[in-house]
Amino acid sequence: MESVVPGTGGVLDPDGALERLAAWKGRIDKLAADTRAMSERLEQLRVTATDSNGLTEVTVDSQGVLVDLRLGQRIQRVAPDVVARTIMDTVRDARRQLADRSREIIDDTVGTGSAAGRAIAERVERQLRDADPIGDGSDYQHSGW
Repeated sequence: MESVVPGTGGVLDPDGALERLAAWKGRIDKLAADTRAMSERLEQLRVTATDSNGLTEVTVDSQGVLVDLRLGQRIQRVAPDVVARTIMDTVRDARRQLADRSREIIDDTVGTGSAAGRAIAERVERQLRDADPIGDGSDYQHSGW
């Protein structure tokens, strides 16, 4: 069996092990700080979107939840089902924009090169881009009251 000389970086070298441990701890500390920064930035994120006809303006929070809705004067001249469809489409657009901005924040902080970064980015994609904001709006039809 080969003996390991201290300071040569061998497996049984205590100084080398301490250096590797310190480097590993540094990487973990950086990841923790980056993750906190990402979380804080994502939590504060809000997106406002307006439809191309100026009927509606919606704001969604960091989870994609509608937190504000403003209706323009033009809605008085448009059929209610068109207004409803426009609101839903504008919420979907805001959620897509939110997904894009969330991806940028993830890239800027933890990065998507790591398994953790990819998992977070995929979860955000599913939550914001793939899910319908209020049920399955793909076959939304106003049935009247």
